[in-house]
Order: sequence, then structure tokens, then C-alpha cells
Amino acid sequence: MRPGILLLLLFLPFIGFAQEGDGEGEARQAAYYELSPSIVVNVKGRARYMRCDVQLMTRDQSHLQDIVLHAPALRHELLLLFSDQQGDVIKSSKGKEQLRRKALKALQGIMTQFVEAESIDDLFFTTYFVE
Repeated sequence: MRPGILLLLLFLPFIGFAQEGDGEGEARQAAYYELSPSIVVNVKGRARYMRCDVQLMTRDQSHLQDIVLHAPALRHELLLLFSDQQGDVIKSSKGKEQLRRKALKALQGIMTQFVEAESIDDLFFTTYFVE
């Protein structure tokens, strides 16, 4: 293998990619908000509980203050959603991803109700444990 290609392959993960724009050439930086402390709930079925840490992402900095303001309502919605899950289902990768999508839609609904904008572009589990 040629040394140039090898160097490119080694440094490819560190190369920055274009940011999402708003159509006018202005980049939209992602901003994150951690729902803290960890969310711990009892789940249904043979698994007894779930513990996770959640980060919310927005691409509009002005929405970050709305997310912070409504964090208690967002946590409440997640507690209700997570405690209604079957532990054996959400243990799998597929179940976790389905739960992540449900949680994102639920939180976007809460934000739309309070500020008439979805505000949250994505939701990430930074820790996830079902026992």
C-alpha cells in the first residue's frame, strides 16, 4: 500500500466534515443538553429496572434555553415512557433504538406543546443499562 493512502486512512476519522447550513451559508452548530441526574425507572417483565443518561441535541442555539427551561417536563415524559417498557425488549439493540426514536418523538411533542417548535433534533443515550 502506498504511504499517502495509508496516512489518509489513519487520519480520516479526524478530518472535519461540512456542517449543516441554513441555506444562507451560515453553519448551524449542534448544541447538547444533558438531562441530569441519570434516569432510573422500574420496567415491566423479568428485568427490574433501567438506568440511562440522556443527551438532547438541537441545531438552533436559541432552542437550548427552551430545552433547559422545560427539562423537568422532558424528564417526566421520559420517566413515564421508560417505565412502561418491557425490560426484555429494551435490552436488545433493536429495542433500544426503537425506544430512542419513541423518546425523541415524545420530547419533540412536549416542546411543540410548550414553545410551538420541536426544538430537539436528536436524542442520544450516553449510558444505558437494563437489569
